[in-house]
Amino acid sequence: MGVETTNSESLRQAMVDQLALDHAGKGLTLRPEVKAAMRKVPRELFTPGLPLQEAYENRAVITKRRGEENISSVSAPFLIAEMLGQAADALGGLRGRHVLEVGSGGYNASLLRELVGAAGSVTTVDIDPDVTDRAVACLKAAGYDDVKVVCADAEHPVDPDRRYDLIIITAGAWDIPPAWREQLTDYGVLVVPLRTFGMTRSWALRRAGIGLVSVSERQCGFVPVQGDGAHDVQYVDVADGVHLRLDEGQQIPSQGLDGLLETPRQEARAGVSLPPPTVLADLDLWLATRIAATGQEFLVLTAQDAAISSGVVAPSWRFGTPAVMHDDGTFAYRSELRWTGDAFDLGAYAHGLDASAAAAAAGRMVEHMRAWVSAGCPAPALHVLPAQTPDGDLPAGTAVDKRHSRIVLAFTTEGRES
Repeated sequence: MGVETTNSESLRQAMVDQLALDHAGKGLTLRPEVKAAMRKVPRELFTPGLPLQEAYENRAVITKRRGEENISSVSAPFLIAEMLGQAADALGGLRGRHVLEVGSGGYNASLLRELVGAAGSVTTVDIDPDVTDRAVACLKAAGYDDVKVVCADAEHPVDPDRRYDLIIITAGAWDIPPAWREQLTDYGVLVVPLRTFGMTRSWALRRAGIGLVSVSERQCGFVPVQGDGAHDVQYVDVADGVHLRLDEGQQIPSQGLDGLLETPRQEARAGVSLPPPTVLADLDLWLATRIAATGQEFLVLTAQDAAISSGVVAPSWRFGTPAVMHDDGTFAYRSELRWTGDAFDLGAYAHGLDASAAAAAAGRMVEHMRAWVSAGCPAPALHVLPAQTPDGDLPAGTAVDKRHSRIVLAFTTEGRES
């Protein structure tokens, strides 16, 4: 038992040390209180049945599946640390705060309990009774039985008479229901992995009147929200092991995709030289807004390893690469990086029956990339307003209509919109 405890502690310390290095590599700082909480909470108690070494690997642990779909997990430590950091930064610390967590793995709730201290409180809610029962057992085993666990659909108010300083969502959401904003205090913060244009980012959003305004964002991925807030993603096959993700009602003729990737590949390069810390997740959202503004269908390409290794596609990231289908039947996507020493160039590949049209499509995509670099690689900002908000009352940017919300994406560099 003593050896097991020692191993747990040493693995926990090593995990946190690595998280601090990972944060630094991204230009982030792991907050001291988050670091202390993660050094204290035994993660293996929330991953029962998993070998101790694996409990401290920097990856998500799937705890429930439905067929081929992952529906519950203990999130990867790096992502938990980043989202807790977003929350603490936005609120100036979490000590004494009252927190609602949506998605109950138990581990994140225990970290939050450490962070809010005796004067604060943590309520965690999940729609699945198997998940909440498991969370109750794990939290009790770890000594955090003062966390309130609720089984309910958090699309609706969990406790209509309560308001929270922080609501943190640990499942992938397609929209922001009114209940999440209404349950916040006047200057409360919502941290949510929100899917827009088929790409998920963890947004820290501060309540601002009838809406929400972003203060930070991080790239992330989560199992999807279930219940009344669920939104199915549509996938269209392009080739064996290559798919297009359609998430905002896009329409593309599936017959036009047959054999498309077998046509000659056309290439264009942006001719830039960027350092590794450049946040390419911001570029991907930039491409989404710029392509949508042209009236073309913005898509997300996903590919299996076999399709990449065989040369069928060469995307920038196999789990989600920006792509566009043009009215003339040409198809372009952001390609893999081209490195020269310690810097890289951006590029695009395109396919189509008309080689010159495909070359032009690749060229148009890299023009959008050059524009982003010329603008200073601006970061995205997000405004969330009720669905009934008139166009004239929206801030400048690209509007995306959801079920409950009108979401506006804009880009800023040194406080200026570009």
